[in-house]
Amino acid sequence: MLHPGDGAAPVPVAVELATTPAAREMGLMYRDALPAGAGMLFVFPEAALQSFWMRNTKIPLDIVYVADGGRIARIARQTTPFSERPIPSGEPVRFVLEVPGGFTEEHRVDEGDRVDLGDLANASSR
Repeated sequence: MLHPGDGAAPVPVAVELATTPAAREMGLMYRDALPAGAGMLFVFPEAALQSFWMRNTKIPLDIVYVADGGRIARIARQTTPFSERPIPSGEPVRFVLEVPGGFTEEHRVDEGDRVDLGDLANASSR
């Protein structure tokens, strides 16, 4: 659940989990579409600097870097399909949420807003 900081209603996102190294490596590559309100949550064993790219990813995404505690550290909006340009988190994060490109702007979600991860915050990738 994303919580925009401007007081707007929380925004639910149905996520697929990527908790293993293999699942995180594959991510959303080769997919033709990602439905509105859906995404993939990458869960790492501990907070660290992360960098994603769009290699073999056909659809534009918003990449939401989430620090421990659920604070959105960075949003890379409308990423370019197939780009191999690194997209760094800018600070240590434990979670990365990928949603369809334009989703965060449409729902007025910004850096500094919160993500309620519920029990997912305790998910292990080991």
